[in-house]
Amino acid sequence: MADILSLKESVLVYLDRSGGLQSLAEDCKPFNDPQHTEAVYRFCISVNPSDVIEVDPVLGDCVLHDPLRATALFQSVCFLAIKTLSLVEKIHTESQVNVILKLTHLPPFPEYMLDLCSFPRGYGLMRPVSMEGLVIAMTRVTKYTQGARFLCINDDCPCSTGFHHIRVHAPGATESATVRNHFSCMICSSPLKEDVKFRVLGDKQLVELIHVRALDGLSTHQQNSLRYQSVTLFLRDELCNSMRIGRLYRVLGIPAHVHQWPSITWSVEANSVQPWEPEYPLQVSASFQELLKATTGSPWRFSAIVAQCFGSDVAPPGLYSTLKLGLLLSLVQTRADAKDKFNNLDLLVATTDTLIVDRLMTYSLSLACRGVRHQASGEMFASMSRDEHGAGTANIHAGSALLATGGICMLGDLGCYKKDRLDAIQSVLESCTVSVFIPGKKYGEDADQHLSFPVQCSFWALTDASRRSGRADCAILGTAEMGPVPVQLADAFGLVIQCRDMVGEQTLLAQTIHTLQQAVQLQQPLDSSCWEFSTQDYQELVALAQSLQVELSPGAEKIIHGYYMASRRARTQSQVVKMSVASIKLLISLAEAHCKLCLRTRVLEEDAVIAVLLCENSVTLKHGASALVIPPDAVFPCDLGDMDGLHRRDVTLDELHQNILRFIYTYAPGADTYITEE
Repeated sequence: MADILSLKESVLVYLDRSGGLQSLAEDCKPFNDPQHTEAVYRFCISVNPSDVIEVDPVLGDCVLHDPLRATALFQSVCFLAIKTLSLVEKIHTESQVNVILKLTHLPPFPEYMLDLCSFPRGYGLMRPVSMEGLVIAMTRVTKYTQGARFLCINDDCPCSTGFHHIRVHAPGATESATVRNHFSCMICSSPLKEDVKFRVLGDKQLVELIHVRALDGLSTHQQNSLRYQSVTLFLRDELCNSMRIGRLYRVLGIPAHVHQWPSITWSVEANSVQPWEPEYPLQVSASFQELLKATTGSPWRFSAIVAQCFGSDVAPPGLYSTLKLGLLLSLVQTRADAKDKFNNLDLLVATTDTLIVDRLMTYSLSLACRGVRHQASGEMFASMSRDEHGAGTANIHAGSALLATGGICMLGDLGCYKKDRLDAIQSVLESCTVSVFIPGKKYGEDADQHLSFPVQCSFWALTDASRRSGRADCAILGTAEMGPVPVQLADAFGLVIQCRDMVGEQTLLAQTIHTLQQAVQLQQPLDSSCWEFSTQDYQELVALAQSLQVELSPGAEKIIHGYYMASRRARTQSQVVKMSVASIKLLISLAEAHCKLCLRTRVLEEDAVIAVLLCENSVTLKHGASALVIPPDAVFPCDLGDMDGLHRRDVTLDELHQNILRFIYTYAPGADTYITEE
């Protein structure tokens, strides 16, 4: 008894020092409303284990290793404080005080971490643990019994009135543990009957969490022989709707074994939820640092060499350079910032060599922080099933696009998809949301329901240009054959790139020689003129570039705005092609991505020039050429095998820069007021 009194005294000291008593008094005020009468009153108390240990090590050990006992101690102290200070007159017994201890953190030791790769095998006393994982499924919010009042049916028993028999939910308990019809009175052993009008209901939501490495099976990373098992989380009350499908979280919770004869289920009662992102080393290799110093004289050379040498395991340097640059820009730009503002860059590639392009995309996907390759037999957006934990509600499972949140979803060849799938892809690309219809009758609800989930990933796709689409306008100058992809779907993708077979058989010969050299000369550089960068070098470069915060310079902003206005007017006059607002977003996204890839924090005019050239080529492929006449491969107009090639490219890009300015002056009246003549 002395030990219990000592622990309660320590609880009181901690609540006083931490401001918990003041918070308790504030929480009691709403309960004094005459219209508010319940059997159980719920109080959430924030507990810092480190501070508790400083007050009383024994109490701290109790909080970390015996949460049910710690909750009972805090409940007793809170009840005494409420009665002593007359905070709530309607609370008569200690059982009416339902205390929830919210842990701020756990000690950073392996004993307090639950690795989702290995199932916990202990059946002893369950204690709070920390886990990190990815949300792959979640249910709608449903109700559960937070607390209930029971009365003895024996009128002569003191428990036939008052609040002597109160049942509250405990971590891991089922609904039947809180409410059922065969409880007995602890005084006279007579049956108890629930006073239904005093039942307190709360919100409940189930979430499935899995280790993020489980996505390796859906991406291009090297797979291992491990099996991953998802963990079911119970979110209750204020934690409901605090998690989103496809996001990573760090969860503090109490694991529990629930016996439902003849089986035992294992789940976790969430205590606190925080968004979590793995940390990546933000540095580049010595090779890239050396290249950065060697190319300081030109704002275009660093990204050009990086793109030329990219994917050297798949395609020889000098081939598909525009595609490689587009893939790198999409990797760099695809991220969600701290304010949950998502940047993405969707990519559609028209090619006659789908095999090499698919391999380049697959290789690039391995560099993404999260990459998912969609399988034609799998679900692309979301699917539903009935919850298996007794709620009977709809359980919504993430498809490939939601699993790729914050990363890349690779769709592959769009020729493999039926029309309804292509229409769904176009709808999601345009709205960046996916809707799920939940029939009420099927899942125990009175009304049907529509839920929307944000789709925050970049899509990569390719189309076989050798397949005729039957377009009537394909004779327009500059347009490309898009295969089975309609123009509306191509417009929904931000950037369209055509991989041109410029040299015919020479391209096939170069690819063949490259493949044979890889097979017989694994340790030797494939091209003496190409810098050597490893896959890890590119991973570090992409991670660092993604983390950069950039701002538009006045010069870049003027070129982007001027080109957008001039292009709208020129194309509307000649082709009746409307440049949408999405075009200016694409221009800004491309310019920012090129700036990041060059490891700068200020978007220069040169970055805007690259964005304009890529965007103009993309629009030309879909709708034909405009008054701004540029080469088909304007970003890589010549071979970059030596310094002379890099110099010729700089000269050509300078000329294109001037052409863009003249185009703006011609088709955007008043452009001279916001663009400085060079």
